Amino acid sequence: MMKQKNVFVTRRIPEEGIGILQRSCQVEVSDYDGVLPREILLHKVAGRDGILPLLTDTIDSEIMDAAGNSLKIIANYAVGYNNIDVYAATQRGIMVTNTPGVLTETTADLAWALLMCCSRRINESERYLRTGKFRGWEPLLFLGTDVHGATLGLVGFGRIAKAMARRASGFDMRVRYYDMNRVGQEEEEKYHVEYQSLGALLRESDFVSLHIPLTKETHHFIGEKELKQMKKEAYLINTARGPIVDEKVLVRALQEGWIRGAGLDVFEQEPAVEADLLRMENVVVVPHIGSASYATRTKMATMAAENLIKALEGTIPPNLVNPEVLKR
Repeated sequence: MMKQKNVFVTRRIPEEGIGILQRSCQVEVSDYDGVLPREILLHKVAGRDGILPLLTDTIDSEIMDAAGNSLKIIANYAVGYNNIDVYAATQRGIMVTNTPGVLTETTADLAWALLMCCSRRINESERYLRTGKFRGWEPLLFLGTDVHGATLGLVGFGRIAKAMARRASGFDMRVRYYDMNRVGQEEEEKYHVEYQSLGALLRESDFVSLHIPLTKETHHFIGEKELKQMKKEAYLINTARGPIVDEKVLVRALQEGWIRGAGLDVFEQEPAVEADLLRMENVVVVPHIGSASYATRTKMATMAAENLIKALEGTIPPNLVNPEVLKR
């Protein structure tokens, strides 16, 4: 009888995903409350055929070697996979998968919510009311920024950015985008967007929303130069990855009025957040909840589990990010 495959899940995910794994594998799910400490992760992966990590888990060559030669698949519970050393995995013949597409609309919803909350000072005014400060309507109370008719700048033009462009059309916004690879005219017309250089986009946009992956090239992609190019009345929205923005410089930009405000779902040193950001009234901060809807997180769980099972069955998983591993 063939030995049952052995899988480790680094944190509790929706039960639908766990159920898929349990039907054909021996599964251990971490019961640690929080991000698994590295020393525990090193111990837990030993002898596993598959690992299902979160984006908060750093899966590097040391972790892979601790797992041993049995490790065939790392099925990331995320679209991004900057937490995994894909090159090291490929060199060891280990497949890496992600969960693309499923969280596009949900994350765009959250990015749009941050944009609206910033522009109309929703969080700030709610706190004002809840603390008993509201004394009646005033002509100058919590004046905000109009979204309709404004200019939205999208840095990166992948799935989520395109979903943002569709939402912007309902508000009669002018939409500009910057990407390393400009899309064709037909696609620009479909989404009613105009390509601009990064500098022009930053100078002209009322809202700048980030939608690029985190790579060595995009680390601190938005720093002092870029923030000083933005309008003083503009807002920065980040639902991509925290290190894309130089957080300490962003604090200065907000304190010194280089820009009007920011809406942040991700942070440079998660779960730590620059203390000054937490004290600022012109910043909306939420704890990395871009994909946090019941339906989306469940779909992510089932997709990650199905990726893992396919790989262990000896077939090509549908969301393989390192296809070159198949040539080894």
